Amino acid sequence: MPDHAAADGLRFAVLGPVLAWCDGVELDLGTPLQRSILAMLLLREGHAVTPDEMIDGVWGEDAPPRALGALRTYVSRLRTVLEPDRSPRTPPRLLTSVGRGYALRLDPARFDLAVFERECGAAESDRRTGRAGEAARRLRGALRLWSGEPLAGAVGPYAEHQRDRLAERRMSAVETLMELDLELGRHAEIVSELVALSAEHPLRERLRAQLMLAYYRCGRQAEALSVFTETRQALVEELGIEPGAELADLHRRILAADPSLAPAPPPVRLSHQDVQDDAATAETGPAIEMPRPAQLPAAVPDFTGRAGLVRRLLALLRGEGAGEGVPIAAMSGIGGVGKTTLAVHVAHLAGDLFPDGQLYADLRGYGAEPTAPETALVAFLRALGIPMDVIPDGLAERSALFRSLLAERRMLVLLDNARDAEQVEHLLPGSAGCAAIITSRGKLADLPAARLVDLDVMEPEEALSLLAAVAGPERVAAERAAAMDVVAACGFLPLAVRIVAARLASRPSWTVASLVPRLADERRRLDEMKIGNLAVSATFALGYGQLDARQARAFRLLSLPAGSGISVFAAAAVLDLTPAEAEDVIESLVDASLLEAPAPGRYRFHDLLKLFARRQAEDAEEPAARALALRRLLGFYLASAGAAHRLAYEGSAIADNLTGLGVLGHSFSSADEAVAWLSAEAEDMFGAVAQAYDSGEDLLAAADLLLAMEPLLESGTNQRDFEQRTSALLTATRRAGERRGELRCRYVLGRVLFGANRLAEAEAHFLAARTLGEETGDHIVLGETCNALAVVAGRRRRHTEALEWFDRATAVHRETGNPAGEALASCYSARDHLGLGRPDDAIAAAERGLAVFSEIGSGAGVARARYHLGNVLSHVGRLNEAVVHHAECLAFFRASNQRVWEQRVCYRLAATFIAAGRFAEAARHAEQALTVSREITHPYGEAQSLAALGKALASLGEIDRGRDALVKALDIFTRLGSPEADDIRALLREQVET
Repeated sequence: MPDHAAADGLRFAVLGPVLAWCDGVELDLGTPLQRSILAMLLLREGHAVTPDEMIDGVWGEDAPPRALGALRTYVSRLRTVLEPDRSPRTPPRLLTSVGRGYALRLDPARFDLAVFERECGAAESDRRTGRAGEAARRLRGALRLWSGEPLAGAVGPYAEHQRDRLAERRMSAVETLMELDLELGRHAEIVSELVALSAEHPLRERLRAQLMLAYYRCGRQAEALSVFTETRQALVEELGIEPGAELADLHRRILAADPSLAPAPPPVRLSHQDVQDDAATAETGPAIEMPRPAQLPAAVPDFTGRAGLVRRLLALLRGEGAGEGVPIAAMSGIGGVGKTTLAVHVAHLAGDLFPDGQLYADLRGYGAEPTAPETALVAFLRALGIPMDVIPDGLAERSALFRSLLAERRMLVLLDNARDAEQVEHLLPGSAGCAAIITSRGKLADLPAARLVDLDVMEPEEALSLLAAVAGPERVAAERAAAMDVVAACGFLPLAVRIVAARLASRPSWTVASLVPRLADERRRLDEMKIGNLAVSATFALGYGQLDARQARAFRLLSLPAGSGISVFAAAAVLDLTPAEAEDVIESLVDASLLEAPAPGRYRFHDLLKLFARRQAEDAEEPAARALALRRLLGFYLASAGAAHRLAYEGSAIADNLTGLGVLGHSFSSADEAVAWLSAEAEDMFGAVAQAYDSGEDLLAAADLLLAMEPLLESGTNQRDFEQRTSALLTATRRAGERRGELRCRYVLGRVLFGANRLAEAEAHFLAARTLGEETGDHIVLGETCNALAVVAGRRRRHTEALEWFDRATAVHRETGNPAGEALASCYSARDHLGLGRPDDAIAAAERGLAVFSEIGSGAGVARARYHLGNVLSHVGRLNEAVVHHAECLAFFRASNQRVWEQRVCYRLAATFIAAGRFAEAARHAEQALTVSREITHPYGEAQSLAALGKALASLGEIDRGRDALVKALDIFTRLGSPEADDIRALLREQVET
């Protein structure tokens, strides 16, 4: 096993698990996807990798819609891991941005693959110059860098391909080494190695030939010939081919006892030899023989995973990075996460480091009667040979005697299940030769000199391995997909996985798949996780029982929201506290390992712990109290989203027309901050909407929340969530007869469908919304709906009808005193004036809208007006002015992350540059538009961008590439039923004719 961690600075390894160290300490590289991205950057050896290459290499065809965002997050996390002290304003030195891509700058001497290739190259040079012994020595050293399957822990198509390539590269080096050893007359020494290699790779003819030659040179001719027979049989059966010429020739020469097969004379040995490691010498023990306690519980025989953490803990126990003090590892984590199992496992592995023994105490910190430190010290002192009658009475005196006995000795103390720092501080050794491991549910941050280790749940593959170890590897391998569903339902919590696996093992007639529906029901899931005296609920109950009334209430109520996490401000609404009060009680739950804090100001439950907390809420909280907590949360989200909408759409009257639930929300200083908040809280707000339609309560407020979240539609994200949640809420509002709520749902759903270019469906919802708006007298949403109907008609090239709808929208906006609505209708109508051949009216309409938006100070409105004015000016040939307007609005849309608008403007710039004959710039902007449309999964925009790109490339003389882009655009437009398909079809015919 290579000791990569021994050197200072950063070091990387891929010849085994994907790992990294800094100054000898292993770095936490995160999830398999994050490791895969790092591996890809490492293997590209400083060359830039584009986002598209990374997404294809890591996710392949299964890339999620927001893969680019996830990629950027993983890159950001890797930068933090590799350069933790870097200021956010300082450009990264290692993982740098290069154009649109990323590159990892590192010294090849700190990368095991680069060192391996360097040593293999040097070995080849030595061999060519006749220094076979030096070449073999170098190759053996290079092969010692390998520690298992290459790129272990990395996933995706790129890793799989590279894993095969690296494995082949290693085998090539192994075969070369075997050849050198045969040249050096070491046939007897390598026979056993060749036997093992040949068994592992039975179809590698070179290895088989080397084994035949080694056997022959050892005087074992019959076995050499037998290898040929076995190899020929395997090749014929597996591949249907005969052995190659080299193997057949060697077979013939062995049969003929060819003298040239005899080994060469042994080389003259030089005075220098391979350096042997010095054996470590142990200190002699004290003059007086004392007992050697060995109190550790038995290690778990099927311990699985945690390899990186085990290495870190062993390094800590060896004193690496601990200075002159006593190494103390204080592990914390939720009940059932495997703290004791890991601690005992590491303690057994570290046995040789502590020849004078190990002491163990279960402090029962979360039981009804925690072990007093005085009692634990009596047990320790007795184990060290001190008679009961001479043990002092006081805690301080017992602790002093304990430390004195451990002085000049090397002992490990394992303090399990501690309640707090006060319980353990007198039980710790005082001499540097000793070490301690502490496990606790709470974080012992106030324990001096302790290295805090926060234990998380297992990685999915680790959990799968544990399930297989307990339930049987054959059963799990036969139903891998179902097994992954099972461990996911367990939240990858080791105790839950072990219990479920034990139930499976005790029931041979069960299949793994039969467990999936049992665990799918959240209300029954915890009940399924118990066997004998083991139960997940009982473990959680110990921690819950230690909470005071205020903490217990917060624990219960915070489990009610449906989102995956919650911000401190949203939590304050649920708890009916100020943000400062809420943060105080929530942080105490984090310290008790009952909540997690994945980011500053955000909190979440482990999935199983959340189910347990909800069960406690159902038992301890009245239904009205639970409903009121969720209503406060919905009110907070609605008020906050309304404030965000007001800033994002300056001048819009929507935000002033929302329902209020009497809860204050967030305030924002800018539109950018508001939209960023909407994006960060989107999942939780969709969860609040889902809970509203499930309960049938506050349906109008939930519909208003979706309406207030409208700015997110401009980013192109969350389209699926919008459609699913709005459709479900629409059903609930219709069932309840909530007409205003139905109006809002239909308007929002129409907008979502329009963004997906499902124009007929969008129009149907807008028409229904128009009727509802007139019936309910809600003229604010009615005006927006008429405007939306006009845009749909225009997209479908029904320009006269579109202008009629714009006139109705303008009339409604004027009646309600909404100048921004009038301006928006005027801007949008410009396209339809153009469609009817009235360019002057189009310019006047766009300029009128721009003037109004400028007057009321709406940045978003001005950007949209510039977009429409730029389109009109481009159409009439005022190309330079068009570019200026589009460049201005593009800067705004990019700064505010409005990706849909960014794509539209890039496409329009491409069209303008085509008209200007600046085809290279047109192609560049078309490619930018294409990239954005694909990142946000916007097929209509993708087709637009491909069409522009095809025209630009054809004009640049790249006929084949241009035609390919046009054909792709035609395919998408045809699938969408867009009229643009006819335009592209005509253009392709024209190209063929010319």
